[in-house]
Amino acid sequence: MAYAHAVRGRRRRTHNPLAAPVAVFVAAIALAVSYIGYVLWPRWPDVPVALGAPAVPIVVAGTSFTVEPSAIRMRVQRHPGSHERIDLAYVWPTLTPPDPAEKPSQMPEPIERLFVTIQGTDGTLAPMERVETIYPRYLVADPEAGPPGLTLRAFREDTPYKDEELVFDSENPAHFLARCSKRAAVGSGNCLLDRRIGAADITIRFSRDWLQDWGKVADAVDTLMQRLHPQ
Repeated sequence: MAYAHAVRGRRRRTHNPLAAPVAVFVAAIALAVSYIGYVLWPRWPDVPVALGAPAVPIVVAGTSFTVEPSAIRMRVQRHPGSHERIDLAYVWPTLTPPDPAEKPSQMPEPIERLFVTIQGTDGTLAPMERVETIYPRYLVADPEAGPPGLTLRAFREDTPYKDEELVFDSENPAHFLARCSKRAAVGSGNCLLDRRIGAADITIRFSRDWLQDWGKVADAVDTLMQRLHPQ
C-alpha cells in the first residue's frame, strides 16, 4: 500500500511535456481569430457623413434602404448602419434632396417638400389591413366625390380621426390611399400615405393641394420606394 501511494504521488508531480506547447498553440489561434474578426467585422463611422456623399446603406427594423445623406433631415441620423428611425425630405416634384445651402427663410411658400419617415412597425397592422378592419368602424356611411378619379370618405365627429378623411383611387384603392386632414379655412392641410416594406413602415407626408394631380403623386411614391429599396 505504501508503494502504491508513492507511485501515485510521483504521477501527480510529473508534468506532461506537451501541455505547454499545446497551450501556446491554442492561445496563438485564439489571438489570430480575434484579430481577423476585428479587422473584418463591419464598423460604421460614428460621425455623420458629408451632405454631398453618395447614397449610404441604412437598416431600419432589419430592412435595408439606400439613402442620400443630403435627404436625411436629422444630422444625428446621417450615418450608415442601423437606425430605429430616419426622417427624410425631398423637393417636389423633382424628388431631389434639398439644397443644403438653402436657408429656411429662402424656402418658397408653400413649402414644396415631400417628407418621409421610416421606422419599425411595432406590431401594428399593415396599411391596407387597417383600412379593411379598423377604419370602417369610424367612417361616415356615404362617400363623396373628390378630384377626378378620387373618392373621399370622412371620419365621424365622435372618433379619434374626426378632422380627417380617407382619400383613395376610386378604381384601385391599393394604388393610392391617403389619410388627409380636412381642408381648413386657413391652409390646405396635409396627407399621410403609408407603405410597408418588410418590418419597416414608411409614411409619406405631402400637401393636400397635390391631390389635384394625385396620379403624379402616386407615381412619385412608387419611384421613391424603388429608389430607397431597390430590392
